[in-house]
Amino acid sequence: MSNTKMKVEIWSDIMCPWCYIGKRRFEAAMAQFPDASAVEIEWHSFQLDPTIESGHGDNLYTYLSKRKGIPYEQAEQMNNQVTALASTLGLAYNLEQAVVANSFDAHRLIQLAKKHQLGDAAEERLFRAYFTEGKDFSDPATLEALGKEIGLEESVLQELVNGQAYAGDVRKDIAEAETLGIRGVPFFVFDRKYGVSGAQAAETFLEVLQKSVGEWKQTQPAGLDIIEGQTCGPDGNC
Repeated sequence: MSNTKMKVEIWSDIMCPWCYIGKRRFEAAMAQFPDASAVEIEWHSFQLDPTIESGHGDNLYTYLSKRKGIPYEQAEQMNNQVTALASTLGLAYNLEQAVVANSFDAHRLIQLAKKHQLGDAAEERLFRAYFTEGKDFSDPATLEALGKEIGLEESVLQELVNGQAYAGDVRKDIAEAETLGIRGVPFFVFDRKYGVSGAQAAETFLEVLQKSVGEWKQTQPAGLDIIEGQTCGPDGNC
C-alpha cells in the first residue's frame, strides 16, 4: 500500500529563536516547491532546558548570562543579532519582554493540537506568544486562551491545564530525538532518510525537498494498468 504523502518531521522548542526562523525559511522553500501537496509536516517536542523553574523572575538576558556563563551585555548582543535577522523574515522579536519559563506544558498543548490536525497552528501561535507578545506559556490560563484561538474546544483544554494529559507524548518525542542523535533544534527529518540541522537557507530546504520527494515517489506503486470492459457506474450508465 502506498503512502499518500511524504513526511517531514520537525523537532523544535518554543523558546528557540532559530526554530521560528527555521519555520519561516522552510515555509519559503515549501512555497517554491511544486510538489508541496505531496508533503506532510509533523512537529515534535524538544526541550532546550528542561530544568527551568517557571516564575524565577530572570529576564532572558540574565537567564542566558547565567546558563552560558557569559556577560549580560554579550547575551544582549547575541539576541539583538538574532532579532535583526528575524526581522528580515517578517518576525518581530521583542526578547526584552520574553518570559523565560519551562516549555513542557506548552509542548503538551502542541501534542493536543496535533491530535486535531492543528500542530502547525499551535507552533505558530506559541512562537508569536513567546517571541513577540511576551506571554508566559507556563500559565494555564494563557495556554487555554491560546488553544482557543487556534480552534481547540474548551473541554479538551480544561483537561490539559488541569492535569498532565499528553505528557507521555512529549517525553516520547524527546526520547526519540535522543535515539536519532538530535542534539539541537530546529532539526528536520525528511522521510526518515535525510536530516537537516538548524535554520538553513530556504534554498537548502528546497534542495532536500526535491531530492527526498523525488526518491519517495520512486518507491510508490504505479497506477493500475486497466483492461477496460463492460461496467456500471454510479451515474447509472451501464
